[in-house]
Amino acid sequence: MRMLIGASATVLGGVVAVGVVGTSLAHSAPTPPPLRATVQGMANTPQGQLPHAFLTLQTWPDNMAGPHGKDGGAQPGWVTYGPTTNLSVPAHSLVTVTIQQYDTGGEITNPYFAQVHGTVDGKEVVDGKAVTGVDPAHVGHTFTLHSLVTNQDPLFVSVPVPAVADDAPALANGYPKPHTVVFSFLTKGPGNYVFQCEFPCGDGYYAKFGGPMSTQGYMAGTVTVTGTAATTAAGAGQ
Repeated sequence: MRMLIGASATVLGGVVAVGVVGTSLAHSAPTPPPLRATVQGMANTPQGQLPHAFLTLQTWPDNMAGPHGKDGGAQPGWVTYGPTTNLSVPAHSLVTVTIQQYDTGGEITNPYFAQVHGTVDGKEVVDGKAVTGVDPAHVGHTFTLHSLVTNQDPLFVSVPVPAVADDAPALANGYPKPHTVVFSFLTKGPGNYVFQCEFPCGDGYYAKFGGPMSTQGYMAGTVTVTGTAATTAAGAGQ
């Protein structure tokens, strides 16, 4: 079971300062080609009709499912997002993300990140049920997206994904049945953003935010908001 120590963000007057120790993306695995969101038609949004883009991700308890090669790459035991953490979504669009969560978890150190923030309706859908958050004692990971610079449109989205039970039976692929989490957010203009997990499931010092937590390609990554909605890629959406 992963150790839980410390906190990683402060909320001041509605402004969230995400300050993960070591998660400046200074450390990185080899950068794969970006996973580009697939645009499928238009959607009605609070900002009118916008292109509707889709991404599908997974969270894995190790690297043996393939995100870093069939042998798990340099760190086969590290938790990881997959199929990549190099993501690209279109500007001025509705982006719907599906996360298939295969990992266990525990109690999150900062309950702020057990709640949903920045989605279109303030909710996520967990296994078919719309919720505004998950039990802080049973968080697996978070998808927390934000900017490191101020000279671009602000974008902050944070959603928790619930932990799979420690005793959940394994399926034929060696992993338990995943939780499926779906959420949507709106993009504005082009920009470069980062995302990371705010559940301390890595190693090293300061609240277990070392190792995979501070390494791009594992539990930290990038989101590029491009200037066009004509972005498609095989297998990037559903």
